[in-house]
Amino acid sequence: MLLNGTGDVIDDYEYPATTEELIDDHGDRTLELPNGSETVGDVLARLESETFETAEDARFAVYSAVSDKAIGRVGYSDRDPTPVGSPYSPDAVSF
Repeated sequence: MLLNGTGDVIDDYEYPATTEELIDDHGDRTLELPNGSETVGDVLARLESETFETAEDARFAVYSAVSDKAIGRVGYSDRDPTPVGSPYSPDAVSF
């Protein structure tokens, strides 16, 4: 997900760093997602202000704050049965 060198920029940034510092310095970088794109600034703006101690902390913050553009099919799981009454249930098929 962190394409266009964004992952490298986060890794190479000097830490500790605040949410605001990352937005100011790299907020215009684009994250290409499966269903569109977002900027790092838009993603980090969804979070409360915090100080990241490591690149891994900042990277996980970006991962956790991307919108549903980052997931394939909303509500889809190939591991669990779809709950009865879920809006994501497939249409019933009669044989």
